[in-house]
Amino acid sequence: MELISHSPAETEALGEKFGRAAKHGFVFALSGDLGAGKTQLVKGLARGLGISIRVHSPTFTLVNEYGGGRLKLFHLDLYRLETPAQILSAGIEDFLSPDGVSVIEWAERIANCELRIANWRRVQIEIVNDTERKIIYDDFGA
Repeated sequence: MELISHSPAETEALGEKFGRAAKHGFVFALSGDLGAGKTQLVKGLARGLGISIRVHSPTFTLVNEYGGGRLKLFHLDLYRLETPAQILSAGIEDFLSPDGVSVIEWAERIANCELRIANWRRVQIEIVNDTERKIIYDDFGA
């Protein structure tokens, strides 16, 4: 699926749709440049899961865990991890078969780690202009 989001609110609404449809064990692999809207999408996804806590990027903590919804949300940010060794030593494997739903920002960084992700969805966000984003969604978990 490919679509154009015309605003951060539309990106968040798409994330909410993903969250409402998410099932236990889903892993969303997000990629896109800084400012593309990855965290905006995660905010909506959390809302779709029924999580009311404010969501923010875990850039300095690697993972934020959110409860209180119909499923737990594990929000990972790999921006600061550059090598497969760093990624593997951070314990990322624990979140690839989550007890809930995982969302991994900068997921392209795990490409060379030879990790198995059973139930994943890839979401690529490309900046079109100041307000528009092209969002490409691929479901590899089916």
